[in-house]
Amino acid sequence: MAAIPRSQLAGWTTSASTAKLKNGLVIAPGLCCTGGKVVLDAIQNPPDVLKNLLTENSPQGKQFRSKLWKYNAAFMMTSFGADKNLTDYGFFSTFKIQGQCYHKIGSLLPLPGEQPKYFQVYFINISKEEADRRCVLNDGVDLAIITDIQEMLHTTHPYVRNFKLVLEEMEVPHYKVFINADKRPEGEHARRFNAPVANEVGVVMVDEQHGSRDIVQKQRDHQLTRIKETHRAYDCLQYPLMFVRGGDGYNFELYQVDPKTKIATNKKVSCKDFYAYHLMERENTFNHILRFKQVLSQFLVDMFAKIETERLLYVRLNQKKLRAADYIHLQDAINADGHAQNVGPQVILPSSHIGSPSYMHACCQDAMAYVRKYGRPELFITFTCNPKWQDIQNELFDSQTHYDRHDLTARVFHEKHKKLIWLLRHGKIFGELQCFMSTIEWQKRGLPHSHTLIWCKEKIRPEQIDDIISAELPDEEEDKQLYDIVKKNMVHGPCGKHNPKSPCMQDNKCTKKYPRSFVQGTQTGLDGYPLYQRLKPQDGGRSFKLKIGHGPRAHEIVVDNQWIVPYNPLLLKIFGAHVNVESCTSIKSIKYVCKYVNIGSDMAVFGVQEDDSDEIKKFQLGRFISSNEAAWRIFGFDIHEHHPTVQRLAVHLKNGQRVYFTEETARHAVEQPSETTLTAFFSLCQNDEFA
Repeated sequence: MAAIPRSQLAGWTTSASTAKLKNGLVIAPGLCCTGGKVVLDAIQNPPDVLKNLLTENSPQGKQFRSKLWKYNAAFMMTSFGADKNLTDYGFFSTFKIQGQCYHKIGSLLPLPGEQPKYFQVYFINISKEEADRRCVLNDGVDLAIITDIQEMLHTTHPYVRNFKLVLEEMEVPHYKVFINADKRPEGEHARRFNAPVANEVGVVMVDEQHGSRDIVQKQRDHQLTRIKETHRAYDCLQYPLMFVRGGDGYNFELYQVDPKTKIATNKKVSCKDFYAYHLMERENTFNHILRFKQVLSQFLVDMFAKIETERLLYVRLNQKKLRAADYIHLQDAINADGHAQNVGPQVILPSSHIGSPSYMHACCQDAMAYVRKYGRPELFITFTCNPKWQDIQNELFDSQTHYDRHDLTARVFHEKHKKLIWLLRHGKIFGELQCFMSTIEWQKRGLPHSHTLIWCKEKIRPEQIDDIISAELPDEEEDKQLYDIVKKNMVHGPCGKHNPKSPCMQDNKCTKKYPRSFVQGTQTGLDGYPLYQRLKPQDGGRSFKLKIGHGPRAHEIVVDNQWIVPYNPLLLKIFGAHVNVESCTSIKSIKYVCKYVNIGSDMAVFGVQEDDSDEIKKFQLGRFISSNEAAWRIFGFDIHEHHPTVQRLAVHLKNGQRVYFTEETARHAVEQPSETTLTAFFSLCQNDEFA
């Protein structure tokens, strides 16, 4: 199949420097192809059988799309695993895991007395029995649809065809087969792979040599084999309906090209860029991956776990030679004839790894540096993605909802957040800024939101708060647009007696302290947080009736100013979403928001273990990955930004600086310790009056 020479995105006008949604929303440059450096073969179009099921409004098409998860599971050749699967398929569907993610594959044939599953089902010789087995393993699927897809895969999927051929022709009682991790067809350019051909599946007898990343299957075995994330068949064995023709996933044999000459360079395509490329719609192509609903949600999490596994492996492998320790401790060890190989932490996860605990801690320290320089921040802004935005709704395919397209919500919110930062910095809607800091996080239901702190050059005085922040329902007749937005987006809960199971409830109390007390005029509370004006209905405050619950439990309640989340009217009208704006007035609130803004994504809490020296392992086991965060990170969007730049000084005692060394360079590191940012700053202060 011919490679696409340039990314021409359907519905978008694109170039290496600009990209716009068809409704005019500007998109990050280079997002689709890294400025023309990544040129890959498009994923091959599915056969008409599958394409019709994905697009037509026939009864079969609707049934197939409503149970896509089960249909993919019916044909999976490998099992999907994670330390913890936290998937929630409720009203707001998202796929979420904790810890490490992995694929495993069993033997070609089941052991005597066992029923076939996963890949083994493909080798049931009678077609009807094979289809019946898939229906037994997956409740609710349609037998006719299963039969059609089964016939299609036996024709189109090369791994199914080739393994069946192996089983039919092998006459020895014990054998292994393997799928080579890197092999490509003869004469194929190193920059790209086509779908596997027949001779790519090799038969290997017992004791034959094979690569460490190859998939090796025995004829019959009770052991499951874990597939390496960088194996080219990693994707198509787990998602056979997405990769119905068995195309290769990410591997080490993909190279970037020169954007001008189109000639391959010696720089490899990264895992992130590979999947960002394939998550785009392009002219004259049918990207069926984006139509796979819940399966797409799992795919996003799965592929980002692969990306991060690759990055963490690089960090781990580069620590076998590179160590770090305090200079004074290394000096003591060397002088005492200690072994250099035993000095230093075993495995370090540096602050350069985005999202790591040390990364978020460093961001928090940057915020406190702003406080030391500029004093307290003026405003704390929380901005949440609104899935009802037309920018999202206009781009959905038929029968899709926003939670079927986490890639789309991530891209749109990224642009909306950029617009917010532009308005704060350059639009000067709160005056000229001295600095700002912003972090992206994800809600339990999967939608992204940002926390932003701003420091204004002209401090906001207490008497100005009411001009900037409101915690009341506006006048419907005076501003109908604002009134409707507040009703839809700025009402908390309701929780408490109206909904005891609300996520904000803990020990029968709302953690956000709603409903708030009525306040005659804005004032500062005892805890340092402002108490915004919230008038009672009898004093002129407004209210409306809200229907809550469903079915026979549905009823109306009266919502008044006690339930309104503080907002800025201008930002609310610009974005039409939940935009909470709070004033920062006390030292206590400053410390809280500086830490809160940089708390990072969800991490599990672990007790003390015997081996506490492997920071990478702790990070992998504790992390949570949701579909939307995965899409965000695959596209390479920042999870943190601030301005101006903070230069971090490595603070240490005399001879207490951190030094980097190998076993061979340990003694040299003692004799000639390197200069640190702190010692360099001291040297600057001796020679520069401004410093």
